[in-house]
This record gives sequence, C-alpha cells and structure tokens, in this order.
Amino acid sequence: MPYIERRGHSIRVKWWAGEYLPNGSKKYESASGPQPGVRFTDEDEAYDFGLDREYDVRNGVHVRRRDGNTQMKVYIWDWYADQELRFSSMRRYKSMLTARIEPYWGDHAVGAITAFEYQAWSRHLNSLVADELMSASYARDLKKLFTTIMSDAVEPYRLRKFSPVVVKARRGKYVKQTKPKKRPLEMETLYQLACNAYEVWGYTGWVYIWHCAFTGCRPGENWGLQRQFASPTWPASDPDAERRAESLERYCGKKPMHAIRVQYQHQVVEGKQELTGPKYDSHRTLVVPDFLHEMHAALLASHDYPWAFPSMLGRSLLSTKFELDYWYPIRDGADARTTHRGHPVRPAIPKVPEMAGKRIYALRHGHKEWLDEDGHCEIAVESRMGHEVAGVKGLYGNLTPAMELRMAGSLQRRWERFWRPRGGLWQPAFPTPLPVDHPGGVNEQLTRRPRRTHR
Repeated sequence: MPYIERRGHSIRVKWWAGEYLPNGSKKYESASGPQPGVRFTDEDEAYDFGLDREYDVRNGVHVRRRDGNTQMKVYIWDWYADQELRFSSMRRYKSMLTARIEPYWGDHAVGAITAFEYQAWSRHLNSLVADELMSASYARDLKKLFTTIMSDAVEPYRLRKFSPVVVKARRGKYVKQTKPKKRPLEMETLYQLACNAYEVWGYTGWVYIWHCAFTGCRPGENWGLQRQFASPTWPASDPDAERRAESLERYCGKKPMHAIRVQYQHQVVEGKQELTGPKYDSHRTLVVPDFLHEMHAALLASHDYPWAFPSMLGRSLLSTKFELDYWYPIRDGADARTTHRGHPVRPAIPKVPEMAGKRIYALRHGHKEWLDEDGHCEIAVESRMGHEVAGVKGLYGNLTPAMELRMAGSLQRRWERFWRPRGGLWQPAFPTPLPVDHPGGVNEQLTRRPRRTHR
C-alpha cells in the first residue's frame, strides 16, 4: 500500500515500483504531485495517486519514472538501432529523424509529450506544405514515422502508457480526398517515348522504354538486370543449379516461354553500389512477349557489358544522373545538339505532353492497368508486379504456367494491334551501338547539356 510523507507544506506519496534492490528490499518510487509543476493539495489526493500507480504495477502497465523521463534525442536513436529493415528504408528513416524529428522533439521527455503538442507539430507540418516548403508526401511520412515511434514507446519499450498520437473521429461534412488525375498509358505515347529514348541513348534507350512498360519492373530492378538473367540467356545461364533445373523444365518444356529473372536491384548501400534483393524480396520470373524477347536479343548482341541496360558510357545506370541526363530529355524534349565544330550530334527531340511532370515509374503503373484491362486474375497480376496478395486468397493462390502464357500472349497482342495497322512506322536498325561508340557523341551530350527549366 502507498504511504504519505509530509515535508513542511508539501505532500509526497511513495509506492512500491514492483522491483527489488540488490539487498532484497523493495524499491519505491515517489511523487510530490500528479504531474511536473503541480503539487498535491491534500493527503487523499496523494494516496489515490499512489493506489493508481500500484494498480499499474499489478497489471503490468507501470512506467518507471526514469524511463518516462528518457529524452527523445536518446530514445529515437535507440529505437532506430533496434530496427531491422532494408537499407533504403533505414536510410530514409535516418534522414527524417536527423532533419525533422530530433531538432523538434529532441529535448522533450518521451513520457511528457502530450496530444496537444503532437497536434501543434502536425499543424506546423501542414503549414509548411501549404507554403510549399515541404511536400505533402514527406509530411505524411514524417507523421507515420512519429506515430510508429510513439506506439513502440508504449509497447514493447514501455516508456509511456499511451501514445500522444490521437486519431480523431471524422466530424462535420465529408470532404472527398482529391487524387492526381491519371490518364491511361497509350501505345502512341509509349512509341514517342521510345523514339526520343533512341535519340538520347541509342538502341538501349529504345528497348528500355518498351521493357519498362511491358514488364512492369521497378527502376532499381531494371538497373540491376544482368545479361545472364535476360530472356535470351536465362534460364540456362542461371548460376543457381536447383533454380536453373526447375526453370528449364517450366519455361523450356512442352510450351516454351521467353522469360527474365528479377533477381536483383541495384542500390547504393553505405556509399557503395551493391546488388541487393528486389523490394519486399519480390524475386520473380516474368514471361515476356515475343517482340520484347527479340529486342533483348538484339540489345545483348550490341554490347558485351554485364548489365542488360548499360549507361551511355557503358557503366551501370546507378552511376548516372538518370532523371537529368536520360528521363527529362526523353519526356520533355530537348534542342538539337552539335559539336563545337558544328557537326550534328543529336536532332531536336519533341516533348511528350501526355507524360508532362511524370516519373518513369508511370510506365509500371500503366503495365498493371493493361493487365487489369485484359482481365487477368488478381494472383497473376500481383505476382507479376512483385506484390503479395493478403488473406486466404494469397495463401491458396498460385501462379501457373498457363496464367503466365496468357499474360505474355495478351501483351504480344497489344503490341501487334498497335504495330500492324500502322505499317511503315519507324524503328531502329538491329543491332545498333551505344552512344559511347559514336565519335564525340556522348561527351557532347553530357558536357553541352542545356539547362532544364524545371525538375
């Protein structure tokens, strides 16, 4: 039971903290008020406060005062060190903690943060978004990260009893959230992007655009695609003997199918370029349509680099400023280029209005739209996209060879429906060298790049 101590005009209550000292005696905690800066007014109030603390001890929800007084600048880095996530996620968390959360919350005690203080911080972030000093997505990610940190402070770390992040019930008139407008990915738009990519990047660029749209791979997966995992060589070139045997039986058996293996993505890990597993460990095999397989075969014949899609200088795309030197000219167009002696290097490139302001990731979104439009089942579509289907459907679902064959067939028909009625469309010669092999070409493209008006 708690007991009361009087010291002059102050009242203090002491209670057992549920622990023992090294000598075997009970360890007590005490308080002179219900919260910092507020003192007990009478003994009954102090006694009830002590009873509540002992109730928490008996029910396993007691927070030791020294734990609750832990400063946020200590706790957030202890929390960070305890996480086991992919390097890219850890890097992003570290950036947000360093840039925004520690400067604002660092001197606060974990157990002293109130819901009002959190709401004030949330409004502060919203004002930065309104003033266009912060993106809405970044503010949303900051709030999610802080919510996670505070939830973990409750359980499992037990540094406070409740999270200060309170989700308010919706009140008042319903306001529908606005979403960015989307346009279906049309083959005409894709063709213009591919033509532009050829002028920027040679035959590699031409194939890269079609590959992005007809496989739905993530950018890092495209950058990490090695020639041994491209359709002209795989699965016979797979270094894993067990996977090679299974894949040869599945894709080179009664109904042969051309396929690529998504085995890696290329990322910078602790300052070094590394081949890591794809996002969410979504290793998978993608059957590709016949026309894309033919492009891959021509592409691999045009160079001897280990990457399926080398840069203009024959290196990995991770070592480039991809958006600035590749995607922006492809999407937004560019002026004609000549050498300092007036020799033409590259003709003028038209802009693609339908892709204005969009990331190349939009081609992956378009791929899923195509699969949904063609009526493929959810298991087949999500497996191809590298996603997991939740629940019983995902547990019992299975991607079969027949599903893969149907997807490849529908993608091939989409290509033919565009290409055949438009006989005579320009396409590059097969094969063609990289821009690095054009005398004086790539250096002029990189050193005489015009200034972009926007990003």
